[in-house]
Amino acid sequence: MPRFSANLSMLFTEHEFLDRFGAAARAGFKAVEYIGPYDHPPEVVAARLSNNGLTQALFNLPAGDWANGERGIAVLPDRIDEFRKGVDTAIAYARALGCPQVNCLAGIAPQGLAYAELEDLFVHNLGYAARRLEDAGIRLLIEAINTRDIPGFFLTGSDQALRIIDRVGSQNVWFQYDIYHMQVMEGDLARTIEENLGRIAHIQLADNPGRHEPGTGEINYPFLYEHLDRIGYTGWVGAEYKPKAGTEAGLGWFRQMNNKAGSAAA
Repeated sequence: MPRFSANLSMLFTEHEFLDRFGAAARAGFKAVEYIGPYDHPPEVVAARLSNNGLTQALFNLPAGDWANGERGIAVLPDRIDEFRKGVDTAIAYARALGCPQVNCLAGIAPQGLAYAELEDLFVHNLGYAARRLEDAGIRLLIEAINTRDIPGFFLTGSDQALRIIDRVGSQNVWFQYDIYHMQVMEGDLARTIEENLGRIAHIQLADNPGRHEPGTGEINYPFLYEHLDRIGYTGWVGAEYKPKAGTEAGLGWFRQMNNKAGSAAA
C-alpha cells in the first residue's frame, strides 16, 4: 500500500496550523507536508513533528506573497535575490525538520516576456537551488500545475517539466507528480508515472472534478494504488485535496486503505 502524507495546508483546517499535526497523527497519518512552515520558528514546528511521531515529507521553497495570489517566484526576473534568500531559508527549515526534499513552484508567468526567456530564468534559478540544496543533502523538486486552477502558471505538463530538468543538468532536480493536476492537463496517469518512475521523488493526489477526496470523481484510485505498488514506488503520496464536508468526514478512503494494509500484514 502506498504511504500517505497529510497536506496540512488543505486537510485539518478546522484547527489552527500547529494543531493540525496532532489531528493528522490521531487520524493515522505518519507524515505531513504543506505549502511552507515559514510563519513559525523551525524549532516550534520540529517539536510538533517530534511530539506526534510524524515525518516531514515535503514543503515548498518560499513562494512569494501567497495571500495576494503569488504562486512561486522562480520565473520572475526581478526576484532573483529573493529567490536565493528563500533557498537559504528553506535549507535552514529542512535541516531543523529533517525534511529530505523541497519543492520549487515556478510561479505565474509575467506578462510581456517570451517563453524562452522565462524558461532560461527558471533553469538558471533551479541550477542555483539544486547546487545549494545538494550541498545540504536535500533534493529539489519541481511541480507542474493545471492552468484551470492557476491561470498563467508557467510549468504545466510532464514533458515540459522533464525537459527543464534535463536542461538544468543536475542529478539533484526531481519531478513532483501531482495526479490531480496532470489528470486535468494530460491524463495518461499510470503510463506517465511508470515511464518516469526513476525521476519522480514525490506524488500528490486529489480527485477530479472538484479536487476532493479520492473516490469522489473520475480517477480510478484503487487501480493507481495497486499500480504504484506494482511498479515499486516507495515515496510518499501527499493527500492534497479539498475535503467536501470536513477532513474527518472525508477520510473513509484513508481508513479503508489502512484496514486493507492491516489485513494484509496479519
